[in-house]
Amino acid sequence: MALVTIDRADKHNAISLDTLEELHQAVGRAAADDAVRVITLTGAGDHAFASGSDLSEVLHRDFKKALEPIVQGLADRLERTPKPTIAAINGICMGGGLEVALGCDLRIATPNARFATPEGELGIIPGGGATARLPRIVGRGWGMEMLLMGEPIDAQRALAIGLITRIVEPGELLSEARRMAGHLANFAPFVPRTMKAMVNFGMEASLAGALMLEKYAQGALVQTEDKAEGISAFLEKRPPQFKGR
Repeated sequence: MALVTIDRADKHNAISLDTLEELHQAVGRAAADDAVRVITLTGAGDHAFASGSDLSEVLHRDFKKALEPIVQGLADRLERTPKPTIAAINGICMGGGLEVALGCDLRIATPNARFATPEGELGIIPGGGATARLPRIVGRGWGMEMLLMGEPIDAQRALAIGLITRIVEPGELLSEARRMAGHLANFAPFVPRTMKAMVNFGMEASLAGALMLEKYAQGALVQTEDKAEGISAFLEKRPPQFKGR
């Protein structure tokens, strides 16, 4: 597992443009490293995953700058990398920080986590993908509630609406992320990346198109050596030895 940490704890891990560039580079390196099977993002300290974009920079952002794919680009990269991504959320996860987390495949959080899209109170709207991704993840109703009202929700509410899938005690957050990553690493390498691709494509395609592509993807995987090894190992009650072919 590659662990990428947003490290501006003195500013509640607010995401500056320099921080974004560093995150892009770190995620890119992890995505290109064949030894890395899962990428996990978290925030430094115990109080915040990321409190949002650095408002001192947003204050001077003009129309031209607003059109640049800043946070959207990082969320897109996390979403499109073939490797599974996990957001390990420890505390505040708001604004641009939430948008980064929305780009991850899995989101787990501590009980003290708080989530919000408070941009409306600042005279703007989200610009890192929340208006598109949030309703797709939690549904239109809760998407509208969070986007229009801008009020924070706690970890229990986030779990109930599907924004996160697990609540983990603070001292166990990263160990749980590592356990999840280790679980994924035990699969044949083609499996998580193919599963991720099918879900991402299927969410954008027609049902008929998604079902057809799923059949072709399964047809490709049933011809791999790893498929034969996986089934043989199960029948023989032994751990599989996958080789990625």
